[in-house]
Amino acid sequence: MKNQSTDLTARNFPSAQEEAQAAQPVHRYAGPESAYRLAFTDTEFLLREELRPVRMQLELLKPELVLEERGIESTIVMFGSARIPAPEDAATALETARAGGDAATIQRAEMAVKMSRYYAEAQRFAALVTTHSRSLDKPIYVVTGGGPGIMEAGNRGAFEVGGESIGLNIVLPHEQAPNPYITPELCFQFHYFALRKMHFLMRSIGLVCFPGGFGTLDELFEVMTLQQTGKVRRRPIVLVGREFWSRLVDVQWLIETGMISPGDENLYHTVDTAEEAWAVLAQHYGFD
Repeated sequence: MKNQSTDLTARNFPSAQEEAQAAQPVHRYAGPESAYRLAFTDTEFLLREELRPVRMQLELLKPELVLEERGIESTIVMFGSARIPAPEDAATALETARAGGDAATIQRAEMAVKMSRYYAEAQRFAALVTTHSRSLDKPIYVVTGGGPGIMEAGNRGAFEVGGESIGLNIVLPHEQAPNPYITPELCFQFHYFALRKMHFLMRSIGLVCFPGGFGTLDELFEVMTLQQTGKVRRRPIVLVGREFWSRLVDVQWLIETGMISPGDENLYHTVDTAEEAWAVLAQHYGFD
């Protein structure tokens, strides 16, 4: 062990962690009303309205530093609804609905069974990414929003083939707990939607989007807008589910009305299966 007095790289000052551990509040100033606490250990202070820029910077830095330290450079982002159940759960819910006899409930359960195929496709796609990327110099990691539904399917697919995956969870009024398949060291929680969406893209080499609602559409169209306007580099955008996307977005009408330019429809690819989605990425990047 080096003698600190002769070590030219020894710290000149104690670290913040050392200071925080060593700081013992004087009894008179230990109460919650006291301002004596170190600023960076004072949660009440950090949560003040005026400290929002600092909190935003912390939310940008924490995932960035963790991913950098783990050598994660390339990701494929999976977007999709939190409401799409696993096929086995959808089948159970349909049985329960039929036993109850309510027509509207049965109809919703039948649609959930139909939509649950996208859970299976997302699960299989994540497994394909994780398995194929093992032969690359740098592995590709699946990134999801960390919640249930399609997000769970993505993390689950990677988990079940022995891979790691990332979850970028968000604090919502109705609590969204992270699904159990995210690698714990790569499970992050966000307060700011904008910073979360930035992290989705910072290492992304591709986006694969499954059916979803307002949140999914917000994420998808932001990426398409950024690529359309040249604010980010082009990367493959793959929409899984031709029937769903063709009924939801009439791109030809947008072109006819002049809302987008001819050629903007080439910003994305539409497929039906996990294998087709992987093939788009493999062709673009020359993967085997």
